[in-house]
Amino acid sequence: MKVARALVIAGVVGAAGVRIARSRHQRSLHPDGRSFTGCLEIFGGGAPIGANLLDRPARHPVTVRVSKGGGTPPGWPDVLGVALRVHGPVAGRRTDLLFSTAGQHRLTRHLPAPRRSFDTRYGTITGYRTGSGQKLYLAVTCDPESASLGRTLESVVTAAADDGARLLLKDGTGRVFGRVIFGDLLTGATDAALGFNPANAPADLHPTGLIHATRAPAYRLSQRWRHQHPPAG
Repeated sequence: MKVARALVIAGVVGAAGVRIARSRHQRSLHPDGRSFTGCLEIFGGGAPIGANLLDRPARHPVTVRVSKGGGTPPGWPDVLGVALRVHGPVAGRRTDLLFSTAGQHRLTRHLPAPRRSFDTRYGTITGYRTGSGQKLYLAVTCDPESASLGRTLESVVTAAADDGARLLLKDGTGRVFGRVIFGDLLTGATDAALGFNPANAPADLHPTGLIHATRAPAYRLSQRWRHQHPPAG
């Protein structure tokens, strides 16, 4: 038993070392992904929650990145992710919303979980505090009327190229705030230069809690390790 435990620990440490060494030029978090232009349509009209981005009907230009957290081979299970950068929705600043495959219950929604298909639910892992003091969890799911995203990053690219890739933006209760429409595929160089950070958020829709307190520094460290200084906007 002790030998087996030692082998497992050695394997984890070795894998972490390889990832850290590679992250000098690559992301240490969600290294494999595809990025797109896009549009976020906010429907509005419901009971206000105290967040300008979600309360006001509008169309915002966005950058969307779909990724695999561990970089497993195509079609294999992995912690899948969706990163959404909303450009200048309030006061001319950007907002980064980060989603990962996770559980759906009160406790498991904080825990990343592997999935095989990109046609699934992605949650924010951490909660958000709005300007009115409400706390909510956000999620994106595949629009049932859109094309299948499939099991590989290339199948996501195909769905977007056919103008059929869309996601619905919801809260933890299932209320739909809007939808994300995929646009053009961005170049590999542009994708590599992107740096998302959950701390990029307005005061009336800001991540909160212990999970955010530990996650935000990890994103900053990964970007500094790659000498990355993403532009504002």
